[in-house]
Amino acid sequence: MTDSSRLHASKPGAVTLVAPLLFTVVLFMVVLFAASCAKKAPPPPPPPPSTPIATAPPTTAGPVIASFTAEPSTIEPGQSSTLRWSISNATDMSIDHGIGAVQSQGMRQVFPRTSTSYALTVRGPGGMDSRSVTVEVSNAPPPPPTVRSPQISGNELLSQQGQDAYFDYDMSEIRSDGRDALTRDAALLKQILQQDPNFSVVVEGHCDERGSAEYNLALGDRRATAAKDFLVQLGVPADHLKTISYGKERPQCTDASENCWQKNRRAHLSAGQ
Repeated sequence: MTDSSRLHASKPGAVTLVAPLLFTVVLFMVVLFAASCAKKAPPPPPPPPSTPIATAPPTTAGPVIASFTAEPSTIEPGQSSTLRWSISNATDMSIDHGIGAVQSQGMRQVFPRTSTSYALTVRGPGGMDSRSVTVEVSNAPPPPPTVRSPQISGNELLSQQGQDAYFDYDMSEIRSDGRDALTRDAALLKQILQQDPNFSVVVEGHCDERGSAEYNLALGDRRATAAKDFLVQLGVPADHLKTISYGKERPQCTDASENCWQKNRRAHLSAGQ
């Protein structure tokens, strides 16, 4: 038997073996496909669109007046009170009654004549705030009635407050202490003349007991004249001044000592007639 005949002889048996195997494969694939179709679930629906959450805009803190005071809160006419304040979160700050714009921290002295309320107003991006304080001005009691003291005459003023100018022995030049005394006398005489424009003054020249009467009269005259000239230089009108020399005729002291003689060497002021 040739090879070709052997091949043809074996074909029916091979077909018999392949057919059942092919059927089994096809059946397995059908079952597998059916199983996969049964397990596949429909896709879930898409989620609804999310709604955006609205956010509130940031809030701005409003202005705050932490403190606004007046110290003292009660004063008398002519006295002062001090306003003090403390502010936060404000951009525009002012006090009325002419004070105007102020800083966030500060103080101001005020002098109200009558009871006054001061208003502090502040503004800022977050709103406004205001506060007021009152300064009470008490009604001062009326001043007591003026008691007029009796007016002292020019003669009394001169005798009570006038001062003597003293001289060295046998001299008529005015010493430094004499200039001080006559300066005070000039101020006193101007005061008296304002009170009594017709008042007149006698400038007396005195000497101690040593020397003759004639010599001391001349020396006393020089001393009186020197004192008068000094008063005129200080502004006392010359026509209200007269001079006289008593020499050694009117001593203040009669002891024979230098201390006593010094008291007698003087220029003295007395009221004229």
